[in-house]
Formats: sequence, structure tokens, C-alpha cells
Amino acid sequence: MLAAGTFDVDLSPQEDITAPAGRMLIEKTYAGDLVGTGVGQMISKRTENGVAIYFAIEEVTAALDGKAGQFTLLHRGKMSAQEQSLDISILDGSGSNELSSISGTMRIIQQDGKHSYELDYAF
Repeated sequence: MLAAGTFDVDLSPQEDITAPAGRMLIEKTYAGDLVGTGVGQMISKRTENGVAIYFAIEEVTAALDGKAGQFTLLHRGKMSAQEQSLDISILDGSGSNELSSISGTMRIIQQDGKHSYELDYAF
């Protein structure tokens, strides 16, 4: 099944002076077929030659397809001059309540300063 919609995101940088990577807190509000919120943390690293990578764990509390519950999204992104990739998947076994059997992947689209998503999921 495919769910689509938009989301607003607020990233709050955290001060980790001795850590070799950056860390941000994530707060999202989802609208469309997935209605709810996401909270999490992102760890990122950018090298001097411009290669960047990030990982994030996001806890989503939402309603989807008439069902309410929670699940965890795992984000993994990489960017260099030659390529960009972003993989977002639902952590197996992380669903709870009416979303307990959820699995799938998410695609994020950024266009004209706005964010949207496509969630390919199954129960």
C-alpha cells in the first residue's frame, strides 16, 4: 500500500563539543495519509572533501489506514559529488498497538522548500 502527504520538520542542533560528528534532535508533524508526529535524533558527519553521511532514529506516533499506533523509522543517507542516497525503512518488529505488524520503506521528496513523503507499507 502507498501513503503520501507532507510533513513539517524542526531540527535542533545539540552541543557535543568533544564528539567527532554533529547531532540534532528531530521533531516532525505528518499530514496526509499518515497523520501524527515523529521525534528522534540524527548523527551526521561531513568530511573536508564534501562527503557527508547521516543516520537517524525516528519514533513515529500516528494514524495510518484507520489504525493508530507507533513505529520506528531508520534513516541512512550519504552524499558526495558523485552520488546521493537516502534509505528510510521501518524497523522490523517496532510497530505497536494497531500498527504492530507494519513494515515498509519511506521516500522523502524536497521541492520548493517543502517536504513530502511516500510511505510504501504493509501489515
